[in-house]
Amino acid sequence: MKKVLSRLKSYLGWIILGGTLFFLAKTLKDQWEQVLEIRISDSGWVSLGTAFIVTTIAHLWSGWVWFWIIKEFNQSVNLRWAIRVYILTNVAKYLPGNIWHFYGRISAIKQAGVPFEIAILSVLIEPLLMAAAALGVALVGSTQESWFLQFLCFLAVISIIHPRILNLVIKYLVKLKLKVKKYDLEPATELKLERYPIKPFLGEICFVLLRGSGFLLTMLAFNSIEFNQILLIFSVFSLAWLLGLVVPGAPGGVGIFEATVLALLEQKFSPGIVLSAVAFYRLISVLAETFATGLAWLEQQNQK
Repeated sequence: MKKVLSRLKSYLGWIILGGTLFFLAKTLKDQWEQVLEIRISDSGWVSLGTAFIVTTIAHLWSGWVWFWIIKEFNQSVNLRWAIRVYILTNVAKYLPGNIWHFYGRISAIKQAGVPFEIAILSVLIEPLLMAAAALGVALVGSTQESWFLQFLCFLAVISIIHPRILNLVIKYLVKLKLKVKKYDLEPATELKLERYPIKPFLGEICFVLLRGSGFLLTMLAFNSIEFNQILLIFSVFSLAWLLGLVVPGAPGGVGIFEATVLALLEQKFSPGIVLSAVAFYRLISVLAETFATGLAWLEQQNQK
């Protein structure tokens, strides 16, 4: 049964990815003439350059937030080390399976002397906090029809990361580890989360806002944006980014993010404008990650 479910999950991922890419290809086919007519002004290139800088800062900032998550469990690690590990492992999310960046972080944090249970939870909590932050930002500009459902999802996510629930997970992992190693004694120090991770949660909200600002600047390079459209863009970006984070079969959210933005913004902006913006934003995001990875690698070489 498990093998069947595993195969179905794998096929489902490919079906979702294939359907998404088909939708994007069809949109490009229908709008290619409009896309070719788009020209980027000098101010537009400045906007794209600024989007690159903001997106790079966002990637570095997410490593800082991960450091805060580890500190919530009263673990002592170096800030520069945490940011470096986070950035160097982040590119692995584009590999098939979309789990290898998690594996890299767990391995690195274990080698730093952090208990295995905390290593796992520090990696699992991060996407949950990201999801809650993205839902929170999306709620600000959502319509009345979808607001209630999004609010329920937001409550569900922030409930999962409550200390009472997470501490139960920690206890289960500790018992599982002791059973595997056939220990009869409890660990000398009790591993638990003392308080709700408010600081990392606020940090993830800042991360989503930074990423959304990068997308907003990318949109500005192709089209003027009215003040009353800013909240809509942030809301759509947050929802699209969240779907890219959680939908299976999309390494790094590739395709899911673009398709969602196109579906939600094509009524407000020209499809050609939106298509150009999402394509450039994906390029900017990859370049920013590559640049941040290069900085982390150079910093690692200096430590040797």
